[in-house]
Amino acid sequence: MKLIIQIPCYNEEKVLPHTLADLPQKIDGIDEIEILIIDDGSRDSTVQVARDLGVKHIVSFTRNKGLAKGFNAGIDACLQLGADIIVNTDADNQYYGADIEKLVRPILNKQADIVIGDRQTGEIEHFSWLKKRLQRLGSWVVRQVSDTDIPDAPSGFRAFSRDAAMQINIVSRFTYTLETIIQAGKKNLVVSHVPVRVNEQLRESRLFKGNWQYIKRSMSTIVRIYTMYEPLKMFTYIGGTIFLLGTLIGLRFLFYYLFISGAGHIQSLILAAVLLIVGFQIFIIGLLADLIGANRQLIENVLYRVRKMESNTTSGEREEADK
Repeated sequence: MKLIIQIPCYNEEKVLPHTLADLPQKIDGIDEIEILIIDDGSRDSTVQVARDLGVKHIVSFTRNKGLAKGFNAGIDACLQLGADIIVNTDADNQYYGADIEKLVRPILNKQADIVIGDRQTGEIEHFSWLKKRLQRLGSWVVRQVSDTDIPDAPSGFRAFSRDAAMQINIVSRFTYTLETIIQAGKKNLVVSHVPVRVNEQLRESRLFKGNWQYIKRSMSTIVRIYTMYEPLKMFTYIGGTIFLLGTLIGLRFLFYYLFISGAGHIQSLILAAVLLIVGFQIFIIGLLADLIGANRQLIENVLYRVRKMESNTTSGEREEADK
């Protein structure tokens, strides 16, 4: 059983040694533990520091592409390297390395496909009052749209089984944390969570510049991913609301026309007609989006099979090399 711990990095030469020193060297049930660094276009000595500390696997970007792109590249590299379990952690040593054993245990016991580390954000001292409330609200929204019970959706401390990693396809440019949970819920993967500890803060978060940016990007990610996986439901809600509003305005016009005055209120009739047409068109768009969604699911199934074939080929090559 092989575990690879992947660490996305961007200008982390100062804190990376603390993160690597905190990682476990041995876990019961795991035969091999390896480290993968994803260098997201760092302009400092992050790569050299990683090599000096014995990291053998490094994926480097020539320019900064963001956390989501780095996560995607890391997952692909881990699969190519034959990982049976993939753990993602942050380079700023936010998470307590020894708790990696807690993350992988449900996967080892065949109880979960993905395990999320619950930081219990309400108890983190360096989180502001507003940030705690936003984290809680964001997690609640993700639970509603993903049909999961994850209490700390933004947590980047998580473990994936090999099969689950093959089924995850990130399209967001912002972050992978929310999207992976929504995707997993819609794909009926078993998503679990365990309480984890956090270390003292070594630096400020660089993922977003302020709370408003966090809210805007998180909500756009949630809406986009939910629409990808539930397009008919989303467009039916929107189109149905507009259609209902048009119906009510139309009934108001009929009431005035039949019982009060037969003249006037033509504006209500025009508005009702417009809303009814728009509502119906949005519903039709939902049908088309649902058909496109079915096609996307077929493409994802093909991609999953291709990844399995590549994985089996890579495993066979490694066995031949060992002989």
